[in-house]
Amino acid sequence: MKNTCDASSAGLSNWQLAASFAARAHQHQLRKDKKTPYIAHPFRVAMVVRDVFDCADEIALCTALLHDTIEDTATDFDDIEKRFGREIADAVAAMTKNMLLREPQREIDYDQRLADGPWQARLVKLGDVYDNGLDIPKESMKKKCTERCKRALKLTDGDTGHACVVAGREAVVGVLAMLEVG
Repeated sequence: MKNTCDASSAGLSNWQLAASFAARAHQHQLRKDKKTPYIAHPFRVAMVVRDVFDCADEIALCTALLHDTIEDTATDFDDIEKRFGREIADAVAAMTKNMLLREPQREIDYDQRLADGPWQARLVKLGDVYDNGLDIPKESMKKKCTERCKRALKLTDGDTGHACVVAGREAVVGVLAMLEVG
């Protein structure tokens, strides 16, 4: 499907439109600390992808900004596809857990869809676990963050064709070491 959002005529890039869309979609949501607006997380993930992993890929940046919209808001795949195109919608969908499944099966399904999905989705997953690993509000969440870092590293083990994925893996290894020591 053709991208119906003509960013060039509006003077905005797709990532700028994705930032605004995500901010509206996550309006009034808070992080687990009950203080931080939720949108800070997708914004940080996008900055990690761009600045820490050194990735300027538009699909990756838009996916980072939109990665929780289908899972945590009223947004659906069609909304993302209509506004940002099929490639971005597919990457965001790969980042979305199927809440119709029980948790053990849901996690298996999620990992499989990430493994089968575009490299940008796996890169964003690295950014997601990187940000979550550095933003742990409770000591009790360290074990879960550690497990998610290890899963993301396993999922991206074969992604050596993109320097930013290699950089992302190295950064997540650093976060994992910090979590395991602390």
